[in-house]
Amino acid sequence: MTKDDIISLPNVHLRQRSERVHHVTEETRTLISDMTSAAVDWEESRPHEISAALAAVQIDRLQRVIIVRSDFEDKANRDFTALINPEIVKYEGTVIQDYEGCLSVRDVYGMVPRSSKIRVKALDQDGNEVRFKAEGFLARVIQHEVDHTHGTLFIDHIKDQRDQFYKLDEKGELQPLDYDSHIKDNPILWD
Repeated sequence: MTKDDIISLPNVHLRQRSERVHHVTEETRTLISDMTSAAVDWEESRPHEISAALAAVQIDRLQRVIIVRSDFEDKANRDFTALINPEIVKYEGTVIQDYEGCLSVRDVYGMVPRSSKIRVKALDQDGNEVRFKAEGFLARVIQHEVDHTHGTLFIDHIKDQRDQFYKLDEKGELQPLDYDSHIKDNPILWD
């Protein structure tokens, strides 16, 4: 799969709940491979960004599968970890606002509040249960992707906050977006 297989707003599937995976099969592992290919291809077209993670719904598959980059610091490392039926079982730490973007919400970024620590339960790609703690950027990324499995996008957390939306300029710097002309009544974002 390629970046062209990644759906974006206003595709209605992004607002739908994904279905639980009852058995991890070869089809599930193929889905994970397809997601990884699409994420890496997207990243190759974006000089100032990495593809931190992807949910299956973003390639138009309504299954509760996400992939998370294994190393956020090294763009050359293209390993991703798959989490099947991921659940956040506990939110911990403090709520921190930080920048987020999304492959399915083109050219819009936002300051989104997220818990600084979480506890996660999921299946790995072999069907084994995994439980772990995540904090910092990893916790933020997992919360973002689990939201996708529930039909929630990062913009939904800040939709009424005028000063929380940004765009990326040609230098890779985030610049404020005018809420009234780009966000508030934009049918691509809210319909």
